Amino acid sequence: MPAAAQIQDLGLPAIYLHTIAELLRQRGVDDRALLTRVGLDPACLTDDDVRVSLSQASEFVTRAIVESGEPGLGILLASELRLPLHGALGLAAMNSRTLGEAMDLMVRYLSLRAPHLRIFCRTEGDTTTLRVVSGFDLGPLQSFIMDAMVFGCVMMGIQLLGEPLRGARVHRRGHEPSYFQRFRQRIPVPVMYGCDEDAILIPRGQLSSPIRFSDEQAAEVSREQCEQALLRLNENAGFVARVRRVIETSHPFPPKLGRAAGTLFVSERTLKRRLQEENASFQMLVDEVRLERAQDLLVNTHMGLSQIADALGYADAANFTRAFKRWTGTSPSAHRHSCRELPQAG
Repeated sequence: MPAAAQIQDLGLPAIYLHTIAELLRQRGVDDRALLTRVGLDPACLTDDDVRVSLSQASEFVTRAIVESGEPGLGILLASELRLPLHGALGLAAMNSRTLGEAMDLMVRYLSLRAPHLRIFCRTEGDTTTLRVVSGFDLGPLQSFIMDAMVFGCVMMGIQLLGEPLRGARVHRRGHEPSYFQRFRQRIPVPVMYGCDEDAILIPRGQLSSPIRFSDEQAAEVSREQCEQALLRLNENAGFVARVRRVIETSHPFPPKLGRAAGTLFVSERTLKRRLQEENASFQMLVDEVRLERAQDLLVNTHMGLSQIADALGYADAANFTRAFKRWTGTSPSAHRHSCRELPQAG
């Protein structure tokens, strides 16, 4: 989706792609093979702190729809999106006092979960409308993304209240797709196509409906987490962060310079220049990610040095050991031993 290259790519939480992969597996599609074909490491997708570049996410979703033969994949995804999958935003919504408070959080912090979308809220008479708008042309993924977003919000309302939103309805742009009839019974509110916006219309009085999980103390903590996450996301809007996201989620690891450049729709020369403008280099970012992975594997697994070296793209354990000593001043074995001794020392 080249249009995505023209906007600020803040990435998409990897957990959503993991959820789509699980749906594919249920339908007999080899999800791991599909992920690796688009250059994504399946092992990285369960970490909510990991974000995938929009270009790779778009390629994966496009292929997922084709290989599964399911144009209604967005509605299936909407049905699977439990509130905790939305990270701090989901928890903040769960712990809000009312539906109106939860909606305000969605409007403010949506970029944490879907940075390419915006929600605009307006109230006219007795109706409050949540209008979903994309920051760029979604192209062939228009139906998938709006299905997942709009119907996902409807499902979120059910989770928050314990019942469907009484009196609510959904408006969708364009003609009703042929696949929708198969899913109509899954959507517990009326859906009307041929409208001039993608939106959820809610009776104003419903905004005061109490959330069944409400916990003011937990809400305050999760709102602060959202605020901090939003600050980090905005700080990571530069080109270095975009390249790092590609490196973190790449399969095989480490990615070649050309593969990373292609993913971001730039030439190798441009990638090098833009990194240099931010005082970074491709190899420096690869080594940063390698060090983080190495420390995690040394402390949290029983993998041998040869296995870790292979996972990090080194020819053998000796090369890995030399690199690790250069980064940290100590050997991998010594690092593993010292970190595992720390809890006992406390």
